Amino acid sequence: MRAQALGINRKNLYRTSRQEAKDLIVRDEIIKAHKKHPSYGHRRLGLHVKMNPKRIRRIMQKYGLRAPRRKEKPRGCTRSVEPRKYPNLIKDLVITHENQVWCSDTSCLLFQGNKWYLITIMDIFTRKVIDAAMGRHHDSGLVLKAIRMAILTIQRAPSIFHSDQGTEFMAEACTAPLEELGTQISVTDKASPWQNGYQESFFGRFKEEMGDINRFETPGELIEAIYHYIHYYNTERIHTILKMPPSVYAEQFLKKS
Repeated sequence: MRAQALGINRKNLYRTSRQEAKDLIVRDEIIKAHKKHPSYGHRRLGLHVKMNPKRIRRIMQKYGLRAPRRKEKPRGCTRSVEPRKYPNLIKDLVITHENQVWCSDTSCLLFQGNKWYLITIMDIFTRKVIDAAMGRHHDSGLVLKAIRMAILTIQRAPSIFHSDQGTEFMAEACTAPLEELGTQISVTDKASPWQNGYQESFFGRFKEEMGDINRFETPGELIEAIYHYIHYYNTERIHTILKMPPSVYAEQFLKKS
């Protein structure tokens, strides 16, 4: 009777309350997902809960939900060397399988007032981070350590190894062992970081999702957290291009081949 007196259709009230109940269920699903995947925006959430991303975005906006992550300003560490000895072999290359191209890059982390350097090696086809190395010195020794660990992990070298023109990557100590294994060296053009966009994207997300690294008390805790993140990235975190985690994509491709 009150609804009629106010000129409100009771059917519309019922419809509104049903929609609100549905939205609240989805809101709770989003909050639950963010506890495990704090970086997920509406696209990854849509894949995670198997729902239309536009609906997820609408509900996030409705309830003021945001991915609980903190962005950090990227810190680059690359210096170029001249003349360049190697071409960019992947500019127009169609990548069709694992171990066809590995790419690598360095990121600088400022931890408790000291610079630390993280080098990762990624398989471009699967987007999987094969291995990583972290240390205080930004040099070819750290790159070589990461390369050797990756080769031990996969038990083979890639057909192509791609990086920028940083002195640590172009050092003969790094290129010679790869060439001896039959690997071709590929480098980006000068001042063209987008030509190593796979790693640029990884480090951008990594720094957002790790948040304030100075919450850790010791370098050991930080290194452990980094390797934990890499495992999470490879096995659980949905990659928007692949629509699944890199390791899952690699397993599915292996079954099909």
